[in-house]
Amino acid sequence: MLTGAAAAASDRENQENVPPRPKGAPHLAAAAPGTRTVLGLLRDNQHRLVQPQVPLCQVPWSTNDENYVSIPVGKMGIKQPAFTIHLDEPESTRPKKNGAPKKTLLSEEYLGLEAAVVSLGSRKPLTPIDNPMDLGSGSPSIMDMSIVQEVEERVNVNHVPDYVEDIFKYLREMEMKCRPKVGYMKKQPDITNNMRAILVDWLVEVGEEYRLQNETLHLAVNYIDRFLSSMSVLRGKLQLVGTAAMLLASKFEEIYPPEVAEFVYITDDTYTKKQVLRMEHLVLKVLSFDLAAPTINQFLSQYFLHQPANSQVENLATYLGELSLIDADPFLKYLPSVIAAAAFHIADYTITGRTWPECLVEVTGYTIESLQPCLMDLHTTYHRATQHTQQSVREKYKAIKYNAVSLIEPPERLNL
Repeated sequence: MLTGAAAAASDRENQENVPPRPKGAPHLAAAAPGTRTVLGLLRDNQHRLVQPQVPLCQVPWSTNDENYVSIPVGKMGIKQPAFTIHLDEPESTRPKKNGAPKKTLLSEEYLGLEAAVVSLGSRKPLTPIDNPMDLGSGSPSIMDMSIVQEVEERVNVNHVPDYVEDIFKYLREMEMKCRPKVGYMKKQPDITNNMRAILVDWLVEVGEEYRLQNETLHLAVNYIDRFLSSMSVLRGKLQLVGTAAMLLASKFEEIYPPEVAEFVYITDDTYTKKQVLRMEHLVLKVLSFDLAAPTINQFLSQYFLHQPANSQVENLATYLGELSLIDADPFLKYLPSVIAAAAFHIADYTITGRTWPECLVEVTGYTIESLQPCLMDLHTTYHRATQHTQQSVREKYKAIKYNAVSLIEPPERLNL
């Protein structure tokens, strides 16, 4: 038992070793533990679960007995074997070959010999410059910025016609490869489209809380849908899948992604850091490390290169694209390029009254007739946005930096 100064020193040492609360969430950090409500609907419904009649085989993805991913036999295909994730050994723990490391520094004797050889060589003086720099006119480091701007305009890949077609062709090929299965939710025994909508709505709030790029949100939703297309997940682990997907998308897209501890915190400590990292490994395994998936955001950027628009049209099109992320039905059946085209058309028609331009018909191959089913579904979603249960996207685009486009009234009908 410690007494006196020893006990006080021990208390100070324990207080100093306590890790600080992660930064990045001001109002979340002020909340008392246990008072944060994160995906409460999913957790409340866990006790009302009706056991499915389909037999399940459980595949462990971690060493904990409670962490299992259930796969229905007969519906999800053949039984998938368990796997172990092997981490690379640190460089310091790897054995050295032949007992000792190689010496990479040159010896003093060699350096002295080399210097002697150089000094003995006959080197000619440098040829004088015919037109010496006039230092009287100013510093030679000062550069004409008009020249820099001209060079930047010349090397901008997005404005070079030779590259635009190849880039768009590549994006169209990759969107087919990275497309989730349309009816995967029918094979999920424990989750529904409504639970997915709650998850995506929460990810929108996470992106705003940590000021993440819009592209990060689109990538995370793509990872979730592709993972759920192959793996059956219990509702208690659905938020863990979404957290791991957002972590992966942040690492892929952001310059300074949030720490893992931040993602643990925003789940109200529902999951541990170890669980988040293991789920991250599992998502990477299922996605075969194909993380560069084309999104609605990327196709909208391509369309704006061919048909420039004002900031209000661009923000409204981006808002409509994010609205389509919430509802898996009906938008999973449309490719991202199609949804982006429909969002561009509705936004441009709402603000300027113009329809789908001919230049984009030539580039994309999409006509008004081919876009009509997606246009009707997106227009209906735009109309019902105020009555939708999930309001995070609409609240996000009420901000001035987005021109408050979510407050713009949608047109009653589209000119098709």
